[in-house]
Amino acid sequence: MNNQPLPVTKTSNWDDLLKEAMKAREYSYSPYSQYKVGAALLTRKGTIYKGCNIENAGYTPSVCAERTAIFKAISEGESDFVAMAVVTLNGGAPCGVCRQVMREFAPDLIVIVGDINGNYQVFTLPDLLPHSFGPENLPRPE
Repeated sequence: MNNQPLPVTKTSNWDDLLKEAMKAREYSYSPYSQYKVGAALLTRKGTIYKGCNIENAGYTPSVCAERTAIFKAISEGESDFVAMAVVTLNGGAPCGVCRQVMREFAPDLIVIVGDINGNYQVFTLPDLLPHSFGPENLPRPE
């Protein structure tokens, strides 16, 4: 992990990231649950990758906003993540699958969880996923 200062250090930066997540939420494809989610992922370079939830009639193929943003960034060669803002109607936190994906790529991620009224809470990923399982827990090939 890079030891440079994090770009997200002030509340105003969190507000900006939340605004980007709110914009991403507008593109949500959620005709079944009507639960729109937007995410904005900040890299150490200052790039923001946005994602929204995309549902499917089969439910299992659905993808959460958080994973959409992470997979978009990874597919474009980015892997040094600092913070993610997530916006839902009521400030719902990321699901367990999304937390595990976050853990794979950014074990110290700052996660800002907000609602559509501008209220938010700030967590670290270890707050949301204590005693997590990661690559270091897998046996190494001999």
